[in-house]
Amino acid sequence: MASRKRGLPEDNGELDGPSPASKHVKPADGSHVAALILARGGSKGIPLKNIKMLAGVPLIGWVLRAALDSECFDSVWVSTDHDEIEKVAKAWGARVHRRTPEVSRDSSTSLETIQEFIRLNQEVDIVCNIQATSPCLHPRHVKEALDMIKKQNFDSVFSVVRRHQFRWQEVKKGSGEPTKPLNLDPSNRPRRQDWDGELCENGSFYITRRELIEKGVLQGGNKISYYEMLPEYSVDIDVDIDWPVAEQRVLRYGYFGRETPEVVRLTFCKVSGCLTEGRIFMSKSGEEMLSINTRDTTGIRMLQKEDVEVVLLTCSEDPVAQSMADQLKKRTGCDVIDVGEEPLDVLRPMVEKKKLQWKDVAYMGNDKPDVNCLNMAGLSAVPGDAPVVAINAAKYTCHNIGGKGAMREFAEHILLQKQKAKSQMKQDRIDISSF
Repeated sequence: MASRKRGLPEDNGELDGPSPASKHVKPADGSHVAALILARGGSKGIPLKNIKMLAGVPLIGWVLRAALDSECFDSVWVSTDHDEIEKVAKAWGARVHRRTPEVSRDSSTSLETIQEFIRLNQEVDIVCNIQATSPCLHPRHVKEALDMIKKQNFDSVFSVVRRHQFRWQEVKKGSGEPTKPLNLDPSNRPRRQDWDGELCENGSFYITRRELIEKGVLQGGNKISYYEMLPEYSVDIDVDIDWPVAEQRVLRYGYFGRETPEVVRLTFCKVSGCLTEGRIFMSKSGEEMLSINTRDTTGIRMLQKEDVEVVLLTCSEDPVAQSMADQLKKRTGCDVIDVGEEPLDVLRPMVEKKKLQWKDVAYMGNDKPDVNCLNMAGLSAVPGDAPVVAINAAKYTCHNIGGKGAMREFAEHILLQKQKAKSQMKQDRIDISSF
């Protein structure tokens, strides 16, 4: 995937090279525009919801990627009171506003936190408050909305979605009082296509000038406007959607980076800890055995059916007996090779020999020796029980653990990206033919 975080060297919170968010290029009008994502650690509904994995990416990572790739902000920040959220924010290229206890209480408002942020960052002239729970945000949404501030001189702009819902006045239960319509005439009930609907805040973002925030206003000024987003991009996990449904929506409508989704032609998968649980069973006679989940072998066959070659990897630290390797090859139809202590040294010549680039490669590993390959591959994944050093290097973290469906899950992810790429190429051909 393009435009994503890189692993934290030795898991110490440092980035590989300078953070994109730390580069400050003063815009033509002289104003400093900051993106600010509020991510308090004390979520009541879902503990540490803001960094919970959603479709293989921390929830906050979706909006950070969109904000950074928009290239319309002078700085991108996460405001938090929690160490783990701070680590994730830095890993994804954001700067961190470590909020004070005064604005970290359950009763603290977003406005109070944003006011503290601008007091501590006097260079900021315009704040785009992006909601962490809006994972289908795309760069063009914030770019177009920010243009309304900078080019059309609006004082504040916020995101909305068009809803076609008829509303009725609420009455107290059991009171016997009649209700009445609020936005329709029941005797002349319109068809959906004959009614424009109503604009409702979707909470994705609020862009406001500093002077309004200092006065205690996020939506106001002499010129206030809205930016309309389509319903498919208006996902609010806090309000109207649960996690599994959100994941399906994000996989279809989420922003995956600047480049065309990768079309994988070659997949490498570690045997121990990915295809298996990492255990070797031994019989009384000393015979070694492995346990492989049929879901994972089905995932391999799904890839092979789509002309994706799959190669299984063993290593010197966790060897698989030759007899078991032969059985794996027979069972899966995959070559099984030993990659030693540094898989990249063995696999780089193989990729070159096949005249492929690493963007054409998918890699599934589960520990520190896999980090280089996880970083190099166009698509990479780790099982849900992988150590932090591997998770930080991977582009996708599976829900399933090694030996229990992780490979099947990654195979589905690979094929989804392939389908996205085909759809995009088809659309490109349509666009070209229109001229």
